[in-house]
Amino acid sequence: MASFTLTDLGNKSGEVVEAAFRGPVDITKRGKRKFVLLTAEQFDRITSRSAQRAHRVEDLSAEERDRLLTGLDAVARDDVRDD
Repeated sequence: MASFTLTDLGNKSGEVVEAAFRGPVDITKRGKRKFVLLTAEQFDRITSRSAQRAHRVEDLSAEERDRLLTGLDAVARDDVRDD
């Protein structure tokens, strides 16, 4: 699996996206895996196999959207503990 840093995502977005067309891409921060970038087709294939459901951000309530954004901000700041 290809791997890029968050900095690479900002500076080399085209390269990161091209890698994601070939397969899932790890996005790391300070050497730790934080996100995985994949195509919508890959995502649909993965999520269709499980009981979990994917939701669009547009379908979330204001409270759910705020909680999601707060959590993403914490991950981006590396405030979340790695267990």
